[in-house]
Amino acid sequence: MNGETIEMSTANFNEVIENNDIVLLDFWADWCGPCKMFGPIFEKAAKDNPDLAFGKVDTEAQQELAAQFGISSIPTLGIFREKILLFLQPGMLPENALKDIIQQVKDLDMEEVRKKVAEQQAAKADGKVQTN
Repeated sequence: MNGETIEMSTANFNEVIENNDIVLLDFWADWCGPCKMFGPIFEKAAKDNPDLAFGKVDTEAQQELAAQFGISSIPTLGIFREKILLFLQPGMLPENALKDIIQQVKDLDMEEVRKKVAEQQAAKADGKVQTN
């Protein structure tokens, strides 16, 4: 990417997720005070990490996407790595917390993550609920 944020919509969502290793999503709305405080932090993280994709989802304009993720509180930060949703949490994050989460996502052993996802999917298919 180029350090810029992408306006996300149902039209470009799958393409962005498919074509980028790590994608951070900021679910926000214009009327939301905490969203306005988080916006510049998210934008700075995009500039500091030009190798990652940063997308902004306006929950008013993109209600279908917001509903797809069950967004009920904003701002909410979502993070995908290798097309797997790893993080989805509401609340305003300070800059150092966002940096820390980005580093944790970069450092993840994705082989282990895929293994756990496969185990959970197999358990669901067997009708069992797995708790960790």
